[in-house]
Amino acid sequence: MATDKERIKKTVNIQNRRASYEYHFLNKYTAGIMLTGTEIKSVREGNVNLTDGFCAFLSGELWLNQVHIAKFTEGTYNNHEPTRARKLLLNKKELNQLRKKSEEQGTTIIPTRLFINDRGFAKVDIALAKGKKLFDKREDIKERDVKREMQRERF
Repeated sequence: MATDKERIKKTVNIQNRRASYEYHFLNKYTAGIMLTGTEIKSVREGNVNLTDGFCAFLSGELWLNQVHIAKFTEGTYNNHEPTRARKLLLNKKELNQLRKKSEEQGTTIIPTRLFINDRGFAKVDIALAKGKKLFDKREDIKERDVKREMQRERF
């Protein structure tokens, strides 16, 4: 029984680290996510991949697409589809803001972080983002290297 408790993480904080490299974040929002039973169990184990994920509007609702939540190991025939679309829960005001801004040329909505809050609900941080050009990525790499060298010189 102790191994079952060890398998479930105390805090779940899954980040899309590639997103900050690929995009400039314009606005950030925190949204609830509708999950089935086996999905939330798999999320609590930390079996989630956000790198290919994106959000899209379908009939006035915001859906999270291409986020891979691995099948639950003890799931039976009731197990979920790993990359199915999942509905995001936001206020109507926030949905309208996102819809207007995402219709602009070159902007997209991407998931940046998935976590479980204090009450035990799964939440997703999403960002309205604009894609970076190659020279922007190079500047970010240079800044990171300079910061790393500064840290090394201090110690």
